[in-house]
Amino acid sequence: QVPLQQLTTAMLNALYKELLARGIGPRTVQYVHATIRKALNDAVRWGLLVRNPALHAAAPTPRRTELWTWTAEELHQFLELVRGERLYAAWRLVALTGMRRGEVLGLRWADLDLDAGWLSVRHTLIVVDNQIRVSQPKTARGRRRIALDPATITALRAHHKTQAAERLAVGPAWPNSDLVFTRQDGAPLHPEYVRRRFDRRVARAGLPRIRLHDLRHTHATLALQAGVHPKVISERLGHATVAITLDIYSHAIPALQQDAAVIVADLVTGVTPAGQG
Repeated sequence: QVPLQQLTTAMLNALYKELLARGIGPRTVQYVHATIRKALNDAVRWGLLVRNPALHAAAPTPRRTELWTWTAEELHQFLELVRGERLYAAWRLVALTGMRRGEVLGLRWADLDLDAGWLSVRHTLIVVDNQIRVSQPKTARGRRRIALDPATITALRAHHKTQAAERLAVGPAWPNSDLVFTRQDGAPLHPEYVRRRFDRRVARAGLPRIRLHDLRHTHATLALQAGVHPKVISERLGHATVAITLDIYSHAIPALQQDAAVIVADLVTGVTPAGQG
């Protein structure tokens, strides 16, 4: 209701403050600010505004949350403890591919090529007003192909057999959704149900408490520590740029720096001068 020419920086600051007061997260408000700033930059370029009032608006800065991850040994222990459980393949996918919870729950059998060892992220399961919906990834980089390890392929094949038996027992009432992970009656799994099951299983296992989403962080951290190229990790995670991956997982960089120092020093030390040896 505010004419473009009358929009001020103070109005935008008041908007951001109101959004935060309504419980909207700082990162989301920052996205709102970025969208407004871009739109008003276009207005300036088109001669509709003399200056952009969003340039000096006080957008909130999201606090960096500390990442909690497992070691390779702890992840191995967890996967061994839950082997054979109904959600084993789902939890393994998060841990061994870095996929988001919604991407795993939105996965369809048509997205899998188990013979070739690949899956394609084309859908994501979301909850809107407590209703489960299947949507698409928010960005082009979110739609991606991910290579699978042999053990994960084996787990998915076993899960497929289990689901086929459940489908046969339910009969014609089974929904034709093609979802890989469902309830025993074929209905979609609610993300919160999967999270709660994971939390209870971790507590019973006696392992350090982490969130289900932290399995994604664990995957990225272990991959960096193993020497996987950051661009490959970024592609597997679906990040927009490699810089985002390195920024989020900078905690793993110091150890890599130390390894690099030793590796390069060993290379130089091991060189035999020409004409000797």
